[in-house]
Amino acid sequence: MIPEAWRRSEVAVVGLAKSGQAACRLLRRHALAVYASDAQDTPDLRAVAGQLAAEGCAVELGRHDLARIAGASAAVLSPGVASASAPYAAAARALVPIVAELDLAARCLPDTKLIVTTGTKGKSTTAALIATLLESTGLGPGAAAGNIGTPLAEVALQPHAPAWLAVEASSFQLHDAPALAPAVGVLTNLSPDHLDRYASLDEYYADKALLFRNASERSRWVTNGDDPDAAKLAGGRPGAHERFSVAVRFADAWYDRAAGWLVVRGMPLIRRTDLHLLGDHNVGNALAAALSLPPETDRGRVAAGLQAFRALAHRLELVREVNGVLWINDSKSTTVASTLAAVNSVDRPVVLLLGGKDKGGNFAQLAEALRTSRGVIAYGDAGERVEGELKGRVALVREGHDFAAVIARARALARAGDAVVLSPACASFDMFASAEDRGRQFRALVEAL
Repeated sequence: MIPEAWRRSEVAVVGLAKSGQAACRLLRRHALAVYASDAQDTPDLRAVAGQLAAEGCAVELGRHDLARIAGASAAVLSPGVASASAPYAAAARALVPIVAELDLAARCLPDTKLIVTTGTKGKSTTAALIATLLESTGLGPGAAAGNIGTPLAEVALQPHAPAWLAVEASSFQLHDAPALAPAVGVLTNLSPDHLDRYASLDEYYADKALLFRNASERSRWVTNGDDPDAAKLAGGRPGAHERFSVAVRFADAWYDRAAGWLVVRGMPLIRRTDLHLLGDHNVGNALAAALSLPPETDRGRVAAGLQAFRALAHRLELVREVNGVLWINDSKSTTVASTLAAVNSVDRPVVLLLGGKDKGGNFAQLAEALRTSRGVIAYGDAGERVEGELKGRVALVREGHDFAAVIARARALARAGDAVVLSPACASFDMFASAEDRGRQFRALVEAL
């Protein structure tokens, strides 16, 4: 539960997006004094500030009172607040305990078994799959919480805590979650990401390793048997370990490609043709989700849940087919590794829309997979670097920051039997409000064709 020491003065909540708002309300539910601040000052935030003030919070917009944060009994920081930021530094210098909203909420859900999924790619889909399986088996709610959308603190505010809950955790959330102790931890994979925020790959992997910081003999871990870095990160941790693989059969869950079955704990569970997701990586996500449930769970209900699941929006989402060309929205692929998985998932010649705000990935790693593609359209802020790393190795054309022009160029390049894939390997913030906004605009432009 919440430490008594936090009651000696107010708790600072930094950042008032959804998770910050939920954290404020959860702290007030437990009768703690709250100072909340956000660097932005917008009409929407003013409305939020009024609501929180009515609930007893002191709220400040347009600035952070660093002295007040330094004098707090604890600081709850939103994932978007970097460790190099002034509020984080003020709290750290004053030795104020710093926690993520995820950590605060977990402290308030002591009787809920959390299945926490992290990894570079696939964590949202895997968390959503686990939530679907919890619902199909009657163990818990069918909606995941955490980084996937619903703040965990919102769940903690509900009158009845669930028995089991699927949670997605980013590396930023894990960085400040000292009390998080998953009943089951799932590590999908590891590859370079967020190098615009981390000083090194080792630093990024170190935050992912914090999934295991409270490992005990009661813990269960599900990890990717095809990923040496994931195996290294999980190695030697206390608890029961199970591994999934799409490459070999010597795993607790594996893909029998020849027979066309997903095999879990030694028995076929579901035919590949009954899993309505593109790509081997999604087969791995489904295997991980199945392993995350208790071994005694009804297998028929697990299979039914997997069969009912459909791709999440903006993650290899099939938008429509126009004149024989399939248009696929994979806007959430913001790393080179996830884009490579997307390209390898499509069994058609590809027109790849590649670009956005550069996150430091190596686009040259896509060259071999794109060798037989129809072409690449490099656009946005990263367009010049994409062109520099891929031109001469794949068919490539440049566009600027007009997304409608990007779509028009893709339509002109594609032939019947091709697929146009928005899988940018970059962040969205050069041209869009978010990856979701980018995907929505893509879908709207495609639906207007």
